[in-house]
Amino acid sequence: MTLSIDSTSGALAVPGARLYYELRGRGPLLAIVGAPMHSAPFAPLADLLASDHTVLTMDPRGHYGSAIDDPQADSTPELRADDLARLIRHVDAGPATVLGSSGGAVTTLALLQAHPELVQIAVAHEPPLGQLLEDREQQLAANEDTIATYANGDTIGAVRSFLAGAGLVLPEEVFRNMFLRERSPEDVASEKYFYLHELRGTAGWVPDLDALRAVADKLVIGIGETSAGQFCDRTSRALAAELKIEPAVFPGSHGGFVENPAAFADRLREVIADR
Repeated sequence: MTLSIDSTSGALAVPGARLYYELRGRGPLLAIVGAPMHSAPFAPLADLLASDHTVLTMDPRGHYGSAIDDPQADSTPELRADDLARLIRHVDAGPATVLGSSGGAVTTLALLQAHPELVQIAVAHEPPLGQLLEDREQQLAANEDTIATYANGDTIGAVRSFLAGAGLVLPEEVFRNMFLRERSPEDVASEKYFYLHELRGTAGWVPDLDALRAVADKLVIGIGETSAGQFCDRTSRALAAELKIEPAVFPGSHGGFVENPAAFADRLREVIADR
């Protein structure tokens, strides 16, 4: 059965940007954030969670509906955390449970560090914190190579390099369907902004471990059950070890919320109920 959930959308002016966001459902506030992933891929999960939550989704600054004043301005986890803090205050329904995926998990950690009063529970699902790994210098160098590849005009080479570094293997047919088809101007602009103005700041971000230890009772570190050995599995486990937190296993892989949103929603509810 397909759910039909009404949603409302809005825009919030913040320093340097105008943020597009969506609200659906009723109940305690649950914010779902990605980076660079925008609100649309989260919609099936948000619809499921809206039966018992007010669900907030958004487009990160520089992507899709969230235009920035200066297209050359970089996006950092701190900026995105400030954006999210302003949105939580704007909808006036916090403190919030926050689910962040990938780069959005880094945003979530930055929010928890800077604005713990706005966070009820922070679920950081597979944050790419390469600076916590022993091979951190190689990880930074690999990201710089990926960025340079994109800047030199080899978009497909940059995408393949990025996926390889993340340990994400796509069947060639799936890769071609995703990246070699004709793409919308919005897709292309989002991709460009990510590689040239977002990847470096996210990949090089170093969490304040002492600040996170002080609020560890609010933090859940999520890993996908089929992500073993992948880059974000390694980084998530490294963060969990630093904070002495047992990771919570979620269905699927790095994108488990897209692969099986119903199973992911059920697991998220279990994790929230256990806190």
